Amino acid sequence: MKTMITLLFSMLMTSTAFAANTPVTLALNWKAEPEFGGFYAASLQGFYKAQGLDVKVLEGGSGTPTVQMLANNKVDFAIVSADELIISQDKNKVNKVKALFAVYQKSPYIVMTHAERNFKSLKDVFTNEGFLSMQSGLPYYQYLVQKFGKPKVRVVPYLGGVSNFVNDMTFSQQGFITIEPLSAEKAGAKVKNFLIADEGFNPYLVVLATTEETLKNKPELVQKVLTATREGWAQYLKDPKATNEHMAKLNKAIDLETFNKAADIQKPLIETAGTTVGSMTDDRWDTLVQQMKKLKLIKSTPKASDLYVK
Repeated sequence: MKTMITLLFSMLMTSTAFAANTPVTLALNWKAEPEFGGFYAASLQGFYKAQGLDVKVLEGGSGTPTVQMLANNKVDFAIVSADELIISQDKNKVNKVKALFAVYQKSPYIVMTHAERNFKSLKDVFTNEGFLSMQSGLPYYQYLVQKFGKPKVRVVPYLGGVSNFVNDMTFSQQGFITIEPLSAEKAGAKVKNFLIADEGFNPYLVVLATTEETLKNKPELVQKVLTATREGWAQYLKDPKATNEHMAKLNKAIDLETFNKAADIQKPLIETAGTTVGSMTDDRWDTLVQQMKKLKLIKSTPKASDLYVK
């Protein structure tokens, strides 16, 4: 009898524990890389589990439509950029996507050039001959054209990788300040990077977002995800090694040394003076809205309170 009671108690506890772990999907817009380190740390270190969550992190790729996935209720949470969130709200008035947590306080978007060309500014890239590999449909490209005028450089499609850059001294390209420069340097190139944010276009990047529907119907779930995410990023910024080892197994295109170097490079863009990790402000959102309006990428003028949760 005692054995039967013990068995039933064990089964009850197992069932209760399983039921307590709420399934949650988090869609990334790229592969496992340091910009997502805090989310993987939250999973690896058990911070999501401690909140009673079973979070499944879904890797993305080029063009992964995370905003649409959210708006169509395909996932619970997703990583987006601030500019695409604004465009999404302009087009989709139902079940709007809203920002919860911004990883990058300063945008890591760069134009990578060969150091031997001795460019002094990003304007030099646009006003000199050569090739610039960049997605011309991106808001920051349109912003740079608006600022510098029609480019003299020949703009060609961005295909990813750094092989064209390494093999052609006249070649410049878009990228993140982390992976692309390190990959090019590892291949023997000498690089000089220009942060697009320094030219005045600085959207929040790697933004954790969800929908108004989820915020309304599952506020406790949102708070639990946020709490664990903050813990994950605090842990990753303090010591990224274990998480980098985990991500390197998921993304074999990048070696562990590059993961560790990239984590150090991105840190000043995440922990900036006068901000806390994940924080956002009305001023930053309002500025971006006005820039997007001037570029004629949106018709409406949403308020900051419509775009993010304080």
